[in-house]
Amino acid sequence: MANHVIEVQKYGQSIWYDNIRRGLITSGDLAKMVNEEGLLGVTSNPAIFTKAITGSPDYDQPIKALVAQGGGTAMDIYEKLAIEDIQMACDVLYPVYVRTNRIDGYVSFEVSPYLANDSEGTIKEARRLHKAIGRENVLIKIPATPAGVPAIKTAISEGISVNVTLLFSTDAYEKVAEAYMAGLEEYAKKGGDVSKVASVASFFISRIDSLIDDKIAGPNQLLDNEKNSAKRDKLKSLVGKIAIANAKIAYARYRELYGSDRWKALAARKAMPQRLLWASTSTKNP
Repeated sequence: MANHVIEVQKYGQSIWYDNIRRGLITSGDLAKMVNEEGLLGVTSNPAIFTKAITGSPDYDQPIKALVAQGGGTAMDIYEKLAIEDIQMACDVLYPVYVRTNRIDGYVSFEVSPYLANDSEGTIKEARRLHKAIGRENVLIKIPATPAGVPAIKTAISEGISVNVTLLFSTDAYEKVAEAYMAGLEEYAKKGGDVSKVASVASFFISRIDSLIDDKIAGPNQLLDNEKNSAKRDKLKSLVGKIAIANAKIAYARYRELYGSDRWKALAARKAMPQRLLWASTSTKNP
């Protein structure tokens, strides 16, 4: 049977796993996915860690031990456990990072969502987490909010690799691509090695369709109010199609941006393009 995770690599695509749990790592299952099944990266977020910690016994003993040692607040304990998981996952993926010359092999860890509207707080958190995790192949996840974009630029300018998350529009994507290039240019001016800085721009897919499909076909929405049969047919043809169309437009813009003279100057210094990561790809509509 064909392994689709490996097959897509022929097209320059890499499958990353949007999930993490301590048992997945300690059992050797993650290593198997990487070494035998073609997995090339891992991403995480606070919701994934919530599900892992509350939905499995993997963390019961470590939590009891930390509490007994006076491990601090619930947030302190969560962060200690999560960072340990990220470090272990980074170690599993490190051979991929080396083999692909830093293109793949990354594990992402997100800054606190409570900082989404706080630029200074976000960059302080990014610096702290990057240092605490202490792995070359970690990506610090920062949301593409208006406050997040300047933090992304600052992080890149300090040599911190970033997974930009929560991208829904091409306008937002362009701001993020600009922040990445500007950050690399700043880092290069300081004498930094831009070849060792990586970034992905996580562009969300299925959530767009969830929103638009509801506007088209939901209760008392466009279809209900449209009497013209030709227009109704046109509206029906758009259901489930908008997100992929949006992604194609973003990818076309990516091709333009990374074909520009500005980028060529950075590429001459061996800078890596900020790859588009197609996020939220699980089907929301059964």
